[in-house]
Amino acid sequence: MSRTRMSGRAARIAGSVLALALLVPTGIVGAAEPAPAATAAPAHFVVLGPTGDGLRQTEDSVRAAGGTVVQSWPQIGVVIATSTDPGFAAAVRTQPAVEQAGASRNLAEQLPPAQSTRLETLEGELNVNALAARPGQEPLEPEQWDLRQIRSDKANAISQGSKDVVVGVLDYGIDPQHPDLRPNLDVSKSVSCVNEGVPDTRQEAWRPQNTEQAHGTHVAGSIAAARNGVGVAGVAPNVTLASVRVIDDDGFIYPEYAVCGFIWAAEHGFDVTNNSYFVDPWYLWCDSDPDQRAAAEAVRRAVAYAASRDVVTVVSAGNSNWDLSRPIRDTNSPNNGGPTQDRLTDHECHILPGELPGVVSVSAVGVQAVKSYYSNYGLGSITVTAPGGDARQIPPTPSQNGRVLSSVPGGGWGWMQGTSMAGPHAAGVVALLRSTHPTWSAQQVVGALTNQADTLPCPANYDPDGDGKPDAVCAGGPNGAGFYGAGLVDALDAVK
Repeated sequence: MSRTRMSGRAARIAGSVLALALLVPTGIVGAAEPAPAATAAPAHFVVLGPTGDGLRQTEDSVRAAGGTVVQSWPQIGVVIATSTDPGFAAAVRTQPAVEQAGASRNLAEQLPPAQSTRLETLEGELNVNALAARPGQEPLEPEQWDLRQIRSDKANAISQGSKDVVVGVLDYGIDPQHPDLRPNLDVSKSVSCVNEGVPDTRQEAWRPQNTEQAHGTHVAGSIAAARNGVGVAGVAPNVTLASVRVIDDDGFIYPEYAVCGFIWAAEHGFDVTNNSYFVDPWYLWCDSDPDQRAAAEAVRRAVAYAASRDVVTVVSAGNSNWDLSRPIRDTNSPNNGGPTQDRLTDHECHILPGELPGVVSVSAVGVQAVKSYYSNYGLGSITVTAPGGDARQIPPTPSQNGRVLSSVPGGGWGWMQGTSMAGPHAAGVVALLRSTHPTWSAQQVVGALTNQADTLPCPANYDPDGDGKPDAVCAGGPNGAGFYGAGLVDALDAVK
């Protein structure tokens, strides 16, 4: 995940050089008035109530306050509602069976539209016939320094994972025709959540709509590209993939999309989900604001529900080179239109889903096993680290490209870098663990992931831009926990 937007058109994903942030408002730039209620487009709201049958009364309260119920999840006590009244959240909070309520999109739907700017940089495609692979390798595997770094090439000689293990890729969608992914993609478990959080299982809804929406296909390849004599290999090349689209065509991941994705994973037997994004429109969601608090609580409930169904939630830490253990200044939220705020965020503000309880938060390293220049970090904020790529760390590969090579829509392959690329490597190792130990709980699997990780010490002098000044300070000394958490994930240990 990341706190900085990526280059290009995009999506709030944790790939190329991104960033995230959050907390107490200290000023507002360029304030704009909402459109009059009579002419405004309906805005989206999260309304929280009791779980189970009691949520029906919450739905009645939504209607009584002039709203429309769009989607409900009684499992977690969450309702998604729309209303043309910008004061709807304040009004519905006074109604029966309403615990919290808030605008999920900062009422930006009632303002002129904004464009999102967040996807990883695609560094070009590679000719599948350009390299001479060794026997047993995939054609493009000589370029995959990342597999060798975490020993997944050696792990695959022992196990390539089990088809019974399902990894959900919550992202832009997976190209269902890609030759490296088609053998492992379960279309029956795939879904789109970008229509107001309402599940849509039509393939045209959950697949990428164009080649610009490459992020999910790239992530999926790092997890489970098949060892089939075509292209690249994934960390767990025999496990099952499911495409869960949570990024809309404008590149946004709103709370209702993420909630839908987590609930879908929980109720369709997923073992792992990969979440290389952060939830829009706030880089950090602050409890001091009732709107942000309500939406953040909805996502927290969804993640907790997935955990209760034994799903391991893997998230990317973000690409802003921020120390997540310290206050962060956020000058870019909200990112979907309307006035942005200048606020210093602290412990009451959180990245979603990266700083939620129980998730596996993954930082990124380059080929030298040193923190990637863009990767977020922080003592107590990182679970493990994994290869995410770093153009400044040059590998001994034919192309000498320090980014990560994986699949892209249209049947090709391309390079990206970011914690978005690190997360799927960790998710692949989790899939191997779940394949090797099918009776283990999610908690046991995460324990093994951290216990088997290879400790990386703090760098003596972290100055990737070479200007003579430290670009980040690593807490933890010899154990490197400030940058790397428990250390570098190890696929070979996962299958032993």
